[in-house]
Amino acid sequence: MSFTVEERGNPNSLNYRLFFKNADGKYISPFHDISIYADESQNIFHMVVEVPRWTNAKMEIATKDLLNPIKQDVKKGKLRYVANVFPHKGYIWNYGAIPQTWEDPAHKDSDTCCCGDNDPIDVCEIGSKVCSRGEVIKVKVLGVLAMIDEGETDWKVIAINVEDPEANNLNNISDVQRLKPGYLEATVDWFRRYKVPDGKPENCFAFNEEFKDKDFAIEVIKSTHNFWKALISQQANAGELNCKNTCVSACDSPFCCSADEAKAAVSETSPCGKEEPIPSSVDQWFYYEKK
Repeated sequence: MSFTVEERGNPNSLNYRLFFKNADGKYISPFHDISIYADESQNIFHMVVEVPRWTNAKMEIATKDLLNPIKQDVKKGKLRYVANVFPHKGYIWNYGAIPQTWEDPAHKDSDTCCCGDNDPIDVCEIGSKVCSRGEVIKVKVLGVLAMIDEGETDWKVIAINVEDPEANNLNNISDVQRLKPGYLEATVDWFRRYKVPDGKPENCFAFNEEFKDKDFAIEVIKSTHNFWKALISQQANAGELNCKNTCVSACDSPFCCSADEAKAAVSETSPCGKEEPIPSSVDQWFYYEKK
C-alpha cells in the first residue's frame, strides 16, 4: 500500500495540517485507516512518521480532529518545540506512531501500574535515513521502553525501517546495545529530561529503566491494537477522540466518514501557504546537571 500527504495552511503556524490519502487518492485517517501491519506473518508494522530526526517541532497525529491530520502541538496558545537538552539536538530518532493502536486511559497496566496516555503507541525508528514528516514506513520491532509520563503509561517502541541497510543485523534489543553502543542510554536520557526546560520534573520509567525485548514489545503493541479495536467498535469510551474513518467502519456506523465529508473537511482548512519562520529560540541549548 502507498500513501501520500497533502499540506494545508502555513508550515510552522497554528493552522498547518498534513492530511493523508491512500493509493486511490481517497482521504484517510492515519490513526484508523492505515493498517497496523505491513506484513502480519513477519510481525512487520506500519509506522507513521510525525517528527523527522534532528527536528524540534512536536508534530503529532491530531487524535481529536476529523481525519486525524498531523499538526503541531500547542501549549498556552504557542506552537510547541522540544528543547535541545545537551548533548541532544531535537529528536534523536525518527519519531512517530503505529496506526490502529491506542493506549487506553481506562486500562491500568499490570507492569507499570499506570493507565494509558490516550494516544497511539509511540515509535522511535533508529535507522540511518532521516525520514519525511507524514512518511509511512514498514518497521521491524526491536524492543520497548516503559516511560511513565506525568502518571500515565507511555510506551516507546524501538524499531528499524525494514529497508535500512542495517535492518538485517538488528533483530532484537540486544543487537542495538551491541551495534549502536550508547544509543539506548541516550534514548533514556532524552526521555527523562526533555520536559525539564519547560519546568516539568524528570520522567521516570518502569523496569528500572531497562528496555524489554522484541517479543515483549510485540505483545504490548498487540494489546494496544486490541484496545483500538474496542474503541473503533464502540466498546470503549472514546471521550474526545475523533474515531471517524473512511475505510474501516461500516456505512451504518457513526464513525463512518464519507468521501464527500472528508473532502469537505479538508477544503474547510486553509490552502497551503508560505512557510512561517521558526523562532530562533528553538536552536538554544539547555544545560543542567543530571541528578
